[in-house]
Amino acid sequence: MNAPLPDTKPATGAGDAKPLNLLIAAPRGFCAGVDRAIEIVEKALERYGAPVYVRHEIVHNKYVVEGLKAKGAIFVKELDEVPTDAPVVFSAHGVPKSVPAEAERRNMVYVDATCPLVSKVHRQAERQLEKGRHIIFIGHEGHPEVIGTMGQVEPGQMTLVENIEDVDKLPFESDEELAYLTQTTLSVDDTREVIDALEWRYPNIRGPKAEDICYATSNRQAAVKELAHDCDLVLVVGAPNSSNSLRLVEVAERLGTPGKLIQRAEEIDPAWLEGIDTIGLTAGASAPEVLVREVVDALAKLRPLHEKTITHTEEKMVFKLPRQLTE
Repeated sequence: MNAPLPDTKPATGAGDAKPLNLLIAAPRGFCAGVDRAIEIVEKALERYGAPVYVRHEIVHNKYVVEGLKAKGAIFVKELDEVPTDAPVVFSAHGVPKSVPAEAERRNMVYVDATCPLVSKVHRQAERQLEKGRHIIFIGHEGHPEVIGTMGQVEPGQMTLVENIEDVDKLPFESDEELAYLTQTTLSVDDTREVIDALEWRYPNIRGPKAEDICYATSNRQAAVKELAHDCDLVLVVGAPNSSNSLRLVEVAERLGTPGKLIQRAEEIDPAWLEGIDTIGLTAGASAPEVLVREVVDALAKLRPLHEKTITHTEEKMVFKLPRQLTE
């Protein structure tokens, strides 16, 4: 999916316009957790037959959701909308403990597509509580992953902070037993600043042995950093409710390069290319490669392209499917 693309000759069909250099970031697009979540819905449809219900968007991408709808998936907001005898899949972002508990109470067949890296954060929360520590959770209020993670504990056992200003407002004494965890799709740089502020104010605060920000989020941000300084504009293919996609735009802009978030190629404004020599292109972890190629094709119709892939690292991560879909 993110294999290096060969350097190409200038595309035809763009008239005599000045050639445009296109630098495509790698890795980009689907991560192992997203691949797994989509496959879970597809396997559930094969095993149980349509319809299969999915609580919330399986991943934050309209193209993906519409594709699964066409195969027989029905997306709902809450379990109350699911017939008791129908199978239901929980999204990759994770759900509060109350959701599977309710499904079990109603004797529903359910499949949990929570990304294993999010599940790891859930387990870390339980361990910190067992040790008597209050948890400071770094994340974006209202994001499904944050709702799911904070729903792993009882009210009052976890406090959400979004930025350094929130750290300054925390009511805890410097010697209290505290721990911190983070949402997996945050800005690496912003999160480091918040963690530094927490550790300065609470010297004894405990953090995870390895950072919670997932490998895919970190790799995609690092890949943008490698190409942004050579670009006049960076396009990010992703949804406006996709945290990791929004962070990619921010990474480019922090380096002084304008960034634009687009869901489909049709959103490209030809005026964006005026005075532009080099453009960067990447995609959030929920955006399929077909949408990246759609953008490349659209750009090629506007300007002749010199296309090159800038590879930060190669990803080989694969997550196993739930046993109930493989036995």
